[in-house]
Amino acid sequence: MKLIISSAELLKGVLSVSKAIPSKSALPILENFLFDLKGSSLEITASDMELTLRTVLEVDNAVEEGKIAIPAKHITDLLKELPDQPLTISTVSDSSFECRWATGSSTLPFFPAEDYPEISGTDETAVKVTFPAEELVNGISGTIYATADDEIRPVMNGIFFDMGPEGTTLVASDSHKLICYNAPDVRTEEKSSFILHKRPAAVLRSIIGKDTENAEITFDQKNAVFTFGKTVVVCRLIVGKYPKYRDVIPQNNSNVLKIDRALFLNTVRRVSVCANKASNHIKFDLSADSLEISAQDLGFSIAAYEKIPCQYNGDELSIGFKSTFIIEILSNMSCGEIVMKFADSKRAALIVPAEEETDSDRTCGIIMPIMF
Repeated sequence: MKLIISSAELLKGVLSVSKAIPSKSALPILENFLFDLKGSSLEITASDMELTLRTVLEVDNAVEEGKIAIPAKHITDLLKELPDQPLTISTVSDSSFECRWATGSSTLPFFPAEDYPEISGTDETAVKVTFPAEELVNGISGTIYATADDEIRPVMNGIFFDMGPEGTTLVASDSHKLICYNAPDVRTEEKSSFILHKRPAAVLRSIIGKDTENAEITFDQKNAVFTFGKTVVVCRLIVGKYPKYRDVIPQNNSNVLKIDRALFLNTVRRVSVCANKASNHIKFDLSADSLEISAQDLGFSIAAYEKIPCQYNGDELSIGFKSTFIIEILSNMSCGEIVMKFADSKRAALIVPAEEETDSDRTCGIIMPIMF
């Protein structure tokens, strides 16, 4: 292999896939980038077998095609210290390659490409869908915080993509809260779904650029492949059946609170300073057009309450919640006003954007109360 490429472009390329390099692996070969030079295109792959990232760079001059595995840490550390300039990469023996720049050079080891495991994609049963990139990022951002860390039920550790002719819903839940993000314009001909683990979801969110228009998603029972620009992301899916989330969404909660989201959020943050640090418990006391939020920690003899203006139609009600859950949900909504609907003090509450803002915010949340 021999090629000439901008050191800055190469650094940008390796950094874009480096999130898939494992810190420790039973397969040491996975601690390397796979470089594959074909024509004037250099394909760089990184993988931990659960998540694979691949990008393609155009080289300035391709002298000799080839395919080798290069130590990720060594090449990344070297490129970070080089100013932008032409860099010549060439194999000099059966086990080493040279990086040469204007004033010096470095010799590093490489490993045979044959030792790098084959990355499987999707099979002939795969479903294909085009997802607007901005909406995909918003959907992941709006749900990922609600995923669980559950060893017994691994399906709860990811985001459920529920697709069909009516649109797509992204769902995440940790059993205490459930968040849905609706993308009505993303449709498939038939009902289909997959569960994307939170780690590749977070990586996807971080590497999709603002100038990316669409992401092409291809998925089967085992893997999902996301393609955008010159980047390909291959994700091992969580295998299992996601709970019937639609069955737990309250339909007839008749006690309705309408309130400014920012005011509500900031009040909860202030009052929760005095909540018990173990339970983070706060209490809502609701009456006609009145909401009082209170918290106390008897162990430290501290307490706080605050009354805020609102619109409330329903029975007088006292209900408790974990403040961190309320803060997470409100922080991840972008609407000006929210509506919170209650049945009673023991059943789940529904949080949605105010009706006049449903076009601007597609997120809804369900949160379980706690006893006080």
